[in-house]
Amino acid sequence: MQILVLGGGGREHAIAWKISQSHLCKKLFVAPGNAGTSLCGENVKIDPNDFSAVGVFAKEKNIDMVVVGPEEPLVNGIADHFLHDPNLKSIAVIGPKAEGARLEGSKAFAKAFMHKYRIPTAKYQSFNKDTLNEGLHFLKSLHPPYVLKADGLAAGKGVLIFDKLDEAMSSFKKMINERMFGNASDCVVVEEFLDGKEISVFAATDGCNYILLPEAKDYKRIGEGDTGPNTGGMGCVSPVPFADRLFMEKVRKRIIEPTLDGLSKENIGYKGFIFFGLMNVEGDPYVIEYNVRLGDPEAEAILPRINSDFVQLLIHITDNNVHEYPMEINPRCASAVILASGGYPGKYRKGYEITGLDMVKDSLVFFAGASLHNDKIITSGGRVLAITSLERNFKQALRKSKLNAEKIDFIEKYYRRDIGNDLI
Repeated sequence: MQILVLGGGGREHAIAWKISQSHLCKKLFVAPGNAGTSLCGENVKIDPNDFSAVGVFAKEKNIDMVVVGPEEPLVNGIADHFLHDPNLKSIAVIGPKAEGARLEGSKAFAKAFMHKYRIPTAKYQSFNKDTLNEGLHFLKSLHPPYVLKADGLAAGKGVLIFDKLDEAMSSFKKMINERMFGNASDCVVVEEFLDGKEISVFAATDGCNYILLPEAKDYKRIGEGDTGPNTGGMGCVSPVPFADRLFMEKVRKRIIEPTLDGLSKENIGYKGFIFFGLMNVEGDPYVIEYNVRLGDPEAEAILPRINSDFVQLLIHITDNNVHEYPMEINPRCASAVILASGGYPGKYRKGYEITGLDMVKDSLVFFAGASLHNDKIITSGGRVLAITSLERNFKQALRKSKLNAEKIDFIEKYYRRDIGNDLI
């Protein structure tokens, strides 16, 4: 098969790395890719949101399958673009059409969907500029902490949590009146805070059947001890100790299957991955959010734990028999630690040379915000690298990731040293 992966982050490097291991993949392209994906396939300078350019390239290179890594092209309708073009409709696209991608593209839509199909989630209401005062009154009716979510896409940074009501009210007004997150915060979801432990659950679905991938626990806050603002993710671990048989059966029956049933009842065709961001509240799962693709940095932890052929899984999705895929999961524990640019998720500088990569031993290095420049690898984003280690237990895996994180260097390097400590 000729396969095209869209995206250029750590998730896409992990996907490309996994696809490149399959004998079913004859040629792999990544658009636009990064310094790491160039080691797995051929990078192509195409914007994933330029659907015309993607389509022309796919046709010219006889692409058989397009794997969409990030959420934005899905929300913008790349799957629809391929389906509606007679020259492209025979090419398989791994990812939902725009209607299904609204589960991630609109927090308000997702919450309404969950309410309609009785899927456990936090109490909420949605507000815009016309209902701002009602939103302030609703905030006053809640108990702290207060959760504010930009309705649209905000690169994983559109969720704000406050302990003080006055700070929550001030930010709520800024999100709407001053468009803190651009168009994404024209509508803001205000919801009650769920106190528990987070878990990321991933299902591959053909629109009817599904199969679970390894679960993971992501660490969103920038600071150690889960302090500071949210980021796109500072690291994660897999598996999750509390995700035992009983808990996962609740996830299946209360969340995954009602979600797929709801999509079917809404006549929303869905082929790809659904990421269920969940909160374990005293043993019961609640949905925090849906994502319509693999997570980042979760992909960097869960894909190394899949021993079976990943391309075969993608084919099962397109052939409507994903439940028959022979999933083989590595029992070892994976830890992925993110090396970030100083200042992230706020302002940060780019262009610093990354050294020490050749010193890494017994860990995988997935490139995110790292690019090639004059034969040097330099920083080009907020989250720069993911260091993934697999060992018999979390303690050993985390120790190895941190040991190798110290060998890699670039100016203003920052990483959390406590990833997974709460599970040890």
